[in-house]
Amino acid sequence: MESISQTAPVLPGRAILEQFWADLTFIHWRVDAALVAPLLPAGVVPDVFDGSSWVGLIPFRMASTAVLGGPPVPYFGAFTEVNVRLYAVDAQGRRGVVFSSLEASRLAAVLGARAAYSIPYFWAAAGFDRVGDELRYSSRRHSRQAPVSRVVSRPSDVRVVDDPLADFLTARWRLFVRRGGRTLVMANRHPPWPLFEAELVSLHDELLAASGLPGISARPPDSVLYSPGVLTQFSGPEVEPAVLSA
Repeated sequence: MESISQTAPVLPGRAILEQFWADLTFIHWRVDAALVAPLLPAGVVPDVFDGSSWVGLIPFRMASTAVLGGPPVPYFGAFTEVNVRLYAVDAQGRRGVVFSSLEASRLAAVLGARAAYSIPYFWAAAGFDRVGDELRYSSRRHSRQAPVSRVVSRPSDVRVVDDPLADFLTARWRLFVRRGGRTLVMANRHPPWPLFEAELVSLHDELLAASGLPGISARPPDSVLYSPGVLTQFSGPEVEPAVLSA
């Protein structure tokens, strides 16, 4: 099994995408691995920490996006995003994340990510505001079901270091993506997360239930963290070897 480290490995190829993720609130709950397994693409299984798998609700600001080494894309490369993500490991013991859904307020970004990489983005009216010491995120999907999410968090100045659970949830250097009958893997790299303790002030969320995990957001989270952000790079997608040989 791959060890967990806040130091990213070298990308296996050229960086094709660069993004700055800002003002992230990481909200996580324990969840039975048996509930997570059916939600994952072929070739990966739930990753487990302290006897549980985990699901994250992560709102943040996409501050800038650049493609193939070019300059940041104006307007379309900056938006509010809210992710539901799961934690998985492949047959080679490589750890990564699986996005159940990603809400984004730029339709062009949604269409581009779906077409190019089959990442499950959804167009939503999503926004972010900072009011005093509170961070306020909101999202309402543009769809018939229109699941919503409203998060208010309060970061502290207490730094989180040498925390095994925080590392498990944030030190993730791969994205597993379902594309047709195949599973693709994209590697990512960024500096170690600057992490701080945070308080969840209020939450109304329907995205977890829409992702196949009802009832989770009704109970208090098991971990809440904040990060001011990191600059992240992704390499191009490759077919998951375990699936290719199956």
